[in-house]
Amino acid sequence: MKVLIFTWKDRQHPHAGGAEVVNEELVRRLVADGHDVTMLVGGFPGSAAEEAVDGYRVIRVGSWYTVYVRAYQYYKKNLQGWADLVIEEVNTVPFFTKFYVKEPSLLFFHQLCRRIWFYQMSAPVNLMGFLAEPLYLRLISRRRGKVITVSESTRRDLQRYGFDQEEIALISEGIKIKPIDNLDKVRKYTKPTLLSFGCVRSMKRTLHQVKAFEIAKERIPHLQLRIAGQLAGRYGKKVWRYIMKSRFSDDIEYMGAIPDDERDELMQKSHVILQTAVKEGWGLTITEAASQGTPAAVYDVDGLRDSVRDGETGVVTACNPSALAEGIVAVLQDETVYATMREAAWRWSQDITFDRSYSDFKEAVELA
Repeated sequence: MKVLIFTWKDRQHPHAGGAEVVNEELVRRLVADGHDVTMLVGGFPGSAAEEAVDGYRVIRVGSWYTVYVRAYQYYKKNLQGWADLVIEEVNTVPFFTKFYVKEPSLLFFHQLCRRIWFYQMSAPVNLMGFLAEPLYLRLISRRRGKVITVSESTRRDLQRYGFDQEEIALISEGIKIKPIDNLDKVRKYTKPTLLSFGCVRSMKRTLHQVKAFEIAKERIPHLQLRIAGQLAGRYGKKVWRYIMKSRFSDDIEYMGAIPDDERDELMQKSHVILQTAVKEGWGLTITEAASQGTPAAVYDVDGLRDSVRDGETGVVTACNPSALAEGIVAVLQDETVYATMREAAWRWSQDITFDRSYSDFKEAVELA
C-alpha cells in the first residue's frame, strides 16, 4: 500500500516533540511491513527538500506557517492520485485535505489546542486561533472516515466538536526508552528528588513546579528539585530568575537539555516526576519515567489524566502549586505507599509500547 502523510513537522525538525516520535515509530513499522510511505512536512532552516529516512521518503515544503499552502500545491502538482491512503495529522491547524484529496483518507489527532493558544502565541493571533479552532474542527468533522487519536481525553474533545464517536479509534501510545528489568536494581538519590523534565516554556507551566517544590519542602526538608530541559524564550528566563531568587535555590539544580543516556539515569534516580502542562495528547515523559521506576505528580488536564492512574501510578491534582505540593507529599511521605505506586507505574509502562500502538493503528485503518 502507498501511504501519504500530511504533517506539520517530522522527527528531524528542531521543534519536534512527542507527536513526531509517535509518527516516526508508526511509519517505520509501516515500511517494515512492506508499505511505501511518503511524508509531506514543513521545512526548517538547513533542512533538505527531500530525503530518504529509514526506508520512507520525507518531502519538506514551506515553513512553520506556510507548509499548509505549500503542501496543497505540492500535492496537486506531484502526488495527486499516487496514494492508496492519505493520513492527515492535525497539529494545531488542519491541512483541510477533505477539500482536495479524493483518495481514501483519515485524520490523526494527538491533541486539540484550546487554551494552548494563549500560552504559545501572542495577541491577537492567540485569540483568533482560540475562536477559530471550534469552527474549523466542526468544518472538518463533516466527513465520513476514520479518525485516530491517542487518549480518551482527546476523543471526548473531538466528540464535543462534532466528530462521530463511532468513527474515532483510540490507539495506544508508546515509548522508545527501554523499561528497566528489575526495580531492585535502581538506586534513588539519597535525598528525595523531584524531576521537572522537558522544555521550559509557558504552556508547560514549569514555574508552577518550582513553586510547588518550595511549598512541599516546608514539610519535606531534604527535598531537592532537578530541572532538565532547554530554557525557551522570555518564559525560560523568567523561570531562571525566579530560581535564582528562591529561598531554596541551593536545592534546585538546572541541568539544561540532556542526552538520552543521562535522561534514563536521571529518571531512574529521581523519586517523582512532575508535569503541569496546560494540555497534552498523552504524557510521554510520564510513561518514560514510570518505565524507570518513577511515579508522577501531575495536573488534572487532558493527556496527563490519561497517562497517570490517580492514586495508583501517581497522583493527579488540581491545577495550582499548592495542590501539586500536597500531591508530592502524599506520594513521598509514606514509604509503603511510594513503593506500591512506583511498582504499579513500572508495570503499567510495560504495556505501553509502539508495537501495541502499531497493532492498534493497523486495526483502525484495516491494514491487519
